[in-house]
Amino acid sequence: MSIVVTGATGTLGRLVIDQLLATVPAEQVVAVVRDQAKAADLAARGVELRIADYTKPETLAEAFQAGDNVLLISSNTVGQRVAQHAAVISAAQAAGVARLAYTGILGGPAADFQLAAEHKATEQAILDSGLTYTFLRNGWYTENYTAQIPVQLEHGVVGSTGEGRIGSATREDFAAAAVAVLLGEGHENKAYELSGDEAWTLAEYAAELSKQSGKEIAYADVPPEALKGILLGAGLPEPFAEILVDVDTAGISRGLLAGGNGDLSRLIGRPTTPLTDTIALALKG
Repeated sequence: MSIVVTGATGTLGRLVIDQLLATVPAEQVVAVVRDQAKAADLAARGVELRIADYTKPETLAEAFQAGDNVLLISSNTVGQRVAQHAAVISAAQAAGVARLAYTGILGGPAADFQLAAEHKATEQAILDSGLTYTFLRNGWYTENYTAQIPVQLEHGVVGSTGEGRIGSATREDFAAAAVAVLLGEGHENKAYELSGDEAWTLAEYAAELSKQSGKEIAYADVPPEALKGILLGAGLPEPFAEILVDVDTAGISRGLLAGGNGDLSRLIGRPTTPLTDTIALALKG
């Protein structure tokens, strides 16, 4: 049986591979990638590469083998995820994999903001397939915000979240949860709601950034249309800008990304990474 990670050259995929290799022999790990050249470093570490593309179902026929323990990392192509994920699910079903773990979104069926729709459809497709599954419903990545620190230091923090709290964790934390599920027992046909131990508001985020940077950073809570204009001005495509505005207004502001059930820290066997630590690391560059 191999442990198979799809999207293995993405940021989350690489973290999962790294953590797997710290625990199990490389010959047990398989990376499914689109571009063999981008995965040359993984091959050099002894990881088996299988070349496949979510958008080309015919390439997925050789991606999985009977008995594989598979992690389907969700596609980053918003708007095309359902068809792409369906192709992976079909290939996994045909191969007879032992289990399919999937990285969805916090809340699962209860999440009713736009970004959640494709994740919910994917979970339903997995249920309909009859495959043994584990749903890893990831909350918001702290890096979604800390990656923007250079801009925030110049222009402040902007959003439409009101007093909504964000139970974020780092990609490293979410990768650790995936590894715990891939290597552990008793996770069959379960769903985990994964979020950070402490939720925070964007105003609190701005205050912590101010404290650590030594520069006064304000949080501006703006109307949805104003936020959309800012995102469009930053170069985001309009459909994606609208989805991010909806995350703020229909997700975060309503408490749907606050989390707080402790699933993530229990799975990884330690507290989740505090916001303060992630900001400090980002400021170091």
